[in-house]
Amino acid sequence: MSLALVPHILVVDDDTRLRGLLARYLGEQNFIVTTARDAQDARAKLKSLAFDLMVLDVMMPGESGFELTRSLRLADATARPLPILLLTARGEADDRIEGLEAGADDYLLKPFEPRELLLRINAILRRAPKPTAPTKTEIKLGGWVYNPERDELKSADEIVALTGMEAALMRALAASPGLVLSREALAESSTAGQAINDRTIDVQVTRLRRKIEADAKNPRYLVTIRGEGYSLRPDS
Repeated sequence: MSLALVPHILVVDDDTRLRGLLARYLGEQNFIVTTARDAQDARAKLKSLAFDLMVLDVMMPGESGFELTRSLRLADATARPLPILLLTARGEADDRIEGLEAGADDYLLKPFEPRELLLRINAILRRAPKPTAPTKTEIKLGGWVYNPERDELKSADEIVALTGMEAALMRALAASPGLVLSREALAESSTAGQAINDRTIDVQVTRLRRKIEADAKNPRYLVTIRGEGYSLRPDS
């Protein structure tokens, strides 16, 4: 489960248009949204980011939504498995039963009204077990401390409020400390589906480094992993 105050949703669908529409709509409803084009892409995102719910298409090339759900449930031994809402054009009772037996939390038939999707998502999130309060909510970065609840950096004698984009990037990075997040993953999780390019992410990372690093040209905490992306590496 994500520790962010704003729920983080992973939308998985091979339909590029629908994927974009869902990302935009859910972003407008104040969710953080990351998208994936198929099960393989979803698995990569699940390894690098923390999510509160997955909206998963059933009929995809390669591994189906049923198969991905079943695989994740077998592999997930935690007390709070990731909630899954399946989307499908297959409305037969046997298909709905198969989805629920695979471990899905709910099942929505295509085509659907966006409002119904929102209601079902909120219902699932209300039912989901709440994560226990972390013993350490702040992240230490040298002389700075990052507070994800307030989106601020503070030192002994200074407080710096982050811009919206900087705060979104820090939340995404802080949710998975030590892991490498690609520019694509950072863009999707930090802008609620709005289209931005890799250069925009690079510029925002540079700005963040100027705020948290003693030497922005030789970063210690927000590091670049060549060919892969960025990683936040706080003090232990």
